Amino acid sequence: MNNFDEELIKKYVARDKWKTAINKLQSGYPVQYIIGNVEFFGNIIEVNESVLIPRFETEYLVEDLLSLIKQYHFNEPEIIDIGTGSGCIAISLKKNVKSTIDAVDISENAIRVARKNAKNNNVNINFITGDISNIILNRKYDIIVSNPPYVSYEIPVDDKTKYEPQNAIFAPDSGLYFYKVILEKSASIAKKRSIIAFEIGHNQASTIEQMAFNYYPNAKVIAKNDLNGFNRYIYIIND
Repeated sequence: MNNFDEELIKKYVARDKWKTAINKLQSGYPVQYIIGNVEFFGNIIEVNESVLIPRFETEYLVEDLLSLIKQYHFNEPEIIDIGTGSGCIAISLKKNVKSTIDAVDISENAIRVARKNAKNNNVNINFITGDISNIILNRKYDIIVSNPPYVSYEIPVDDKTKYEPQNAIFAPDSGLYFYKVILEKSASIAKKRSIIAFEIGHNQASTIEQMAFNYYPNAKVIAKNDLNGFNRYIYIIND
């Protein structure tokens, strides 16, 4: 616990609940769940234990993608956000570029949170509950974006993540499972001219780059670092 988190509790939590909230904070419970929201890309996103807490690293995924949409002249793109969780990526894109957006998640509880966030942020997004590996989608997309579960089950993580939905954090096959699923699915849902954007684990870039070239041998594949110098993003550009 730090003083900033305690000040957040005093700002957002009713006074008669301060003690309970601070006790939860001291036990390692995330302050974002206690106050019920987090700021993401200038938007207030409600969160609870049904959704992963948005991280600042993901804001750079949105920022990069908005720049690429502009750079490659995608006008009014059709976008799909796979594994939308709280809806933070889809909402941020929708508020910054004229677009049609579908957002998919396997969790009905997550979709309920995302729908509420879209309503609170005054954006129109089509939310779909389902497993991306077998869901039937009725359109092709200019932009496919995903921050999927990518942590290997063998990797130790921060104790605070134990309160977050584990299926939004961990993935089989050394954390690579969903990249394989999404790239395979993209063959049927990506337009010929398209961008696929991923947030990735810090040690996964070279493997995912090779996977990308296997599916898109003529694509431009860009790996980018986060502010800490770790590989964090992959962009597959079919132009």
